[in-house]
Amino acid sequence: MPAAGRRRGDRATGTDRAPEDALDEPRSGDHCDRERGSVIVDFVLIGGLLTLFFLAIIQLTLILHVRNTLIDAAASGARYGTLADRNSDDARDRTARLITTALNAEFSGDVTAGESTYHGLRTLEVTVRAPFPVIGLIGPAAVLEVKGHAAIQP
Repeated sequence: MPAAGRRRGDRATGTDRAPEDALDEPRSGDHCDRERGSVIVDFVLIGGLLTLFFLAIIQLTLILHVRNTLIDAAASGARYGTLADRNSDDARDRTARLITTALNAEFSGDVTAGESTYHGLRTLEVTVRAPFPVIGLIGPAAVLEVKGHAAIQP
């Protein structure tokens, strides 16, 4: 039995607390009111981070594509230049044409070809210096350098 002068709590919920004590605890509706709108902020923050992460992955794949294309063009130009009736000028022209076709004329601006020794063999070396694509295909010039070699026929 409760003490004299104290009222019994809410019979519907089965609590023994006085109604004044119930005011100290937050109601379930108060919690929702304080959190209202936080889902939108969470969505914007997480969505922004995921978008940046996705764009970084796309840019990395573009960088690798440009690098692999330049390497392939340099190697193909070097092989072309070592054919019996070709020379280093033909190798340079072929490499520049392949790069222009695959990427952009801006990437084929600095192509050089000349003889060198590679692992003890006389080779034709084609060197390509191209912009490093930082944002899309835009980037600082002559940062990315690749080389292609082909053995010169005796």
